[in-house]
Amino acid sequence: MSRAYTEAFSVYGDAGGFEWQQVEHEDPLLFTLEPTDPTRRGRDVTSTRITVPDRGDLLPSEIARFTAGGHGGSHPHLVHEFVRAIVEGRPSAIDAVTAADWTAPGICAHESALQNGAAVTVPNWSCA
Repeated sequence: MSRAYTEAFSVYGDAGGFEWQQVEHEDPLLFTLEPTDPTRRGRDVTSTRITVPDRGDLLPSEIARFTAGGHGGSHPHLVHEFVRAIVEGRPSAIDAVTAADWTAPGICAHESALQNGAAVTVPNWSCA
């Protein structure tokens, strides 16, 4: 199968939605549900390609440059939050259960691939 590399997510709400790009070097899509028109059935939805801002400005200068990496620049933000939690003596915003819930699907997908696509149960650490 031929497919460009992608890591994506989508979020949908009552008034709009957001889809991370499905193909590298494209911009994400922002969907907006237009107001109701009483003269017709249904509502129009507009879509606009948007540029997601680089939020290195939220990080110490020593690690801000790493937002240009993969995963939409998330890694330095995750590391910064983890280190700040230790320094400040507070729980991290991404606790162990959340981290396990985010990581387990990828580990199980890899395990499935090693077994020629066999079904692998993904643990739900939130319920453990």
